[in-house]
Amino acid sequence: MQEPEEFVKKGQENLVCRLRKSLNGLKQAPRQWYRKFNSLMIDHGYHKMQVDHYVFVTKFDKGDFLILLLYVDDMMIVGRDPKKIGSLKEALTKSFTMKDMGPTKQILGMHIVRNRTKKLLWLSREKYMTKVLQRFSMSDAKPIGSTLPTNCKLSGKQSPKTKARKAEMIKIPYASTVGSLMYAKVCTQSDIEYAVKVVHPFMSNQGREHWTTIKWIL
Repeated sequence: MQEPEEFVKKGQENLVCRLRKSLNGLKQAPRQWYRKFNSLMIDHGYHKMQVDHYVFVTKFDKGDFLILLLYVDDMMIVGRDPKKIGSLKEALTKSFTMKDMGPTKQILGMHIVRNRTKKLLWLSREKYMTKVLQRFSMSDAKPIGSTLPTNCKLSGKQSPKTKARKAEMIKIPYASTVGSLMYAKVCTQSDIEYAVKVVHPFMSNQGREHWTTIKWIL
């Protein structure tokens, strides 16, 4: 810390100090961390994607490339050449205290499985979905083959009209369930995307038919 150059009054008891370095826990800390990381990646020839500023890409000769995904202070590097990946890790280690966790097995709740012989890769959120089913008391439900009931037609007319019915439906965790499904459909459960769009508009005034459809999706 640095003492201020001037004091408002001589002998003032309260001192105001200026930080020379951002500290963890302060509001500006994440911003300062990203600015430093972004500057380092640009200096090494990477550019950030316009659709997602936490994805950095660089291209080499013959179509080779490296992609770095930043999530808070976790990183995942994707590339074909292990030597280039190693060089990037070495460069990052010189600027940051890092720990190499090896090949990525899990990120953002997604489990990653590789079959290098057949050149196949799977993304799974089985553990996450199991927790969602348990949270909303649906873990013992029987599986079905469709994401929506046959001839499913939801509308605002199915929302509760009386105070008693509204008070009853408020107790149902409709919004949090829709939020869990929205998170699940990203990357791994794209098959439920349309179904989630159908139930999403009724988050503020859901009826029994809407909640029954949610349980069908689960």
